[in-house]
Amino acid sequence: MHRLILWDIDHTLIETGGVGREVFTDAFEQVTGRRIDHMADVTGRTEQVIFRETLSLNGIEDPGDYFPRFVEAQAAGYRARADEMRRRGRALPGSRAALQALADLPHVPQTVLTGNPKPSAIAKLETFDLAQYLDLDIGAYGTDDSERPNLVPLARQRATARTGHTYTRETTCIIGDATSDVEAARKGGAVIIALATGDTTPAQLRDAGAATVLPGLEDLPAVIRAVGVC
Repeated sequence: MHRLILWDIDHTLIETGGVGREVFTDAFEQVTGRRIDHMADVTGRTEQVIFRETLSLNGIEDPGDYFPRFVEAQAAGYRARADEMRRRGRALPGSRAALQALADLPHVPQTVLTGNPKPSAIAKLETFDLAQYLDLDIGAYGTDDSERPNLVPLARQRATARTGHTYTRETTCIIGDATSDVEAARKGGAVIIALATGDTTPAQLRDAGAATVLPGLEDLPAVIRAVGVC
């Protein structure tokens, strides 16, 4: 069974307990020297888009280096507040067991497809001791492209370079909690396993095009079965 598993992070594997928003605000203000009065919607979007729209909402012009500096400051913020994130946030129920079970399957590399910049994604996963189950070098991140569907073929290319196996739409599986994950699968070329673990209801996920919707990751046999039909 050759499958490529692409995990979303926030509200799929972990929750930051509000630390994520605070880290974003601190890093934004550190880089721009300006206070955030209005913040862009963050749900299911890449950090590049969130950052650009937050600049616009606050009337701030980017001299060209703000986002790379923000990426560094944000990751440093997550690392500095790792203990706090563990206190306030959590790895979602079943996430560790699901990651471990899939990591034990032959020919099933798993990584992330996320709007997070790579350094922040790694910091979050390491905080909850989940990074060990993922090949994060073949993942696709919000620093790679601003549009989530464009991340799917990029992750496939990286996985193929690593494993030598070619992954198709039918053997590439995104696991995520938002309609943007469903859209990424539909437009980018993957099967979606949608989880009702965030703010999106099962009905909304199905309406967006998800054929498989699970309440979460606690039912490990159901997760394994869903991956098997990708």
